[in-house]
Amino acid sequence: MFDPDIAPSGTLLGLLQRGRGDGTLHALAAPRAEALAALHHCVLRDPRRDWQVENRSLYYARLCLDLDAGLDEIEQHLFHPDDLVNDDEERTGLALSVLGHLAAYGRSDALRLLRRYAAAGSNWEWALDELALRDDDTGLRGLAPAILAHFPRTPDGDAELATVVRGAYEPRPWRLWADDPDHGPRVRAAAERGAFDRWQRQLRPSGPRPGWSVHDILLWAQREHDLKPDARRPDAAARCLAAVAGPEDRPELLAAAASAPDAARAAALRHLAEIGDPEVLDLIEAAVTEPDASQLVSQAALSAFERMRSIAALDRARVWAHRPDALGDAAAAMLSCRGGQYDTPLVLAALRRTVRAEGPDAQTLWTLVDGAGRLAISCAAPVLRHIYRETASSHLRGRAARALAATDPTFAAGFAVECLWDCEESTREVAARHAATADARVVEQLRRLAADPAEEAEVQTAVRSRIGPETPGF
Repeated sequence: MFDPDIAPSGTLLGLLQRGRGDGTLHALAAPRAEALAALHHCVLRDPRRDWQVENRSLYYARLCLDLDAGLDEIEQHLFHPDDLVNDDEERTGLALSVLGHLAAYGRSDALRLLRRYAAAGSNWEWALDELALRDDDTGLRGLAPAILAHFPRTPDGDAELATVVRGAYEPRPWRLWADDPDHGPRVRAAAERGAFDRWQRQLRPSGPRPGWSVHDILLWAQREHDLKPDARRPDAAARCLAAVAGPEDRPELLAAAASAPDAARAAALRHLAEIGDPEVLDLIEAAVTEPDASQLVSQAALSAFERMRSIAALDRARVWAHRPDALGDAAAAMLSCRGGQYDTPLVLAALRRTVRAEGPDAQTLWTLVDGAGRLAISCAAPVLRHIYRETASSHLRGRAARALAATDPTFAAGFAVECLWDCEESTREVAARHAATADARVVEQLRRLAADPAEEAEVQTAVRSRIGPETPGF
């Protein structure tokens, strides 16, 4: 994840970077040169905060079609000298995905550019995955020599090839090449080696095995954490504790949760929270609020609390929700997910407090926004509209749209209309169910979504629920 430079939400570039439906509508109304410049800026400089979960490629590909955009800028970006030294997927991944969608829409120039990059580019695996979904067998077979040339005929090269074949996201090209008379023997050998390596790992797991007592498990968690701090051993240790800990071990676990070394303490806290020990809430509060508590312990305590499902945890959340700290955030999140209508003031106050203190992109807003919609807090609509407009996260904007559908009576004729062009399919689905059809643009876009083979099935199902032989305007 990274923090891109996002333009203000009132500009064309800012709208397109956010993937808002208004971005498409404004681009189509703007001078073509200005719209193309903003579009290329987005495609070549990925604006997503988390490129692995946020969608933009179909959104930009559709706008490329609407603007009849050429591919010269994308070609220059893909074959820039930087590609020889920078093989990070986020540099070229969005551009390759856009080309994949354009190829699916019948753009032969996009298909040819994908083939060229798959043969010569550093991120060739991504390009090959796009081609696996869109290219024909002849085109894929023609790539075999260039792709296999990445792997020298040495023991190390063969081992790397086996790893790539085993982990291929789209196996279709490798299956085609396995039947090729020239390249088939090498590809089949790589596939067999990958399967054998997987079988060996399953037969002889190399992971550490702690002793089967509470004391041994806690010692193992701390020792492994000291060796590999990023290995998340406390979580594994907590699962082991669930299998071996009995009532007689409670004193040792309580002592560990209060003052053991960090990893052992984190494991004990999670285990006690999962079994609903009556003292664990006090231990969680101490772990989060102690001035000298480590981040590992405080995060483990918060995570343990968020997993709790007891009435006692809900009651304590109502006490903690007023706190302006991480414990208060976790408490408000629990009330958002599981609270009742009488918890509305607490959730609303936390939502407003978070927006004022941390802005419209705070991670804690995700659950609070969901809670505002679940509890149908109508007076939260102004805050939700602000989050919808300003957040750079398309996922958070989609959550805000769902919450507005439950809280804002103007949503159907307002934001729901632009949501039909949104970059996230879940947001388009919400819009398809709620957008008022009095607007002619809504009817036209619903028809387009229903006929578009690239559209997600859930969106098309929502559209068809609005379209019928007796539906006015259709």
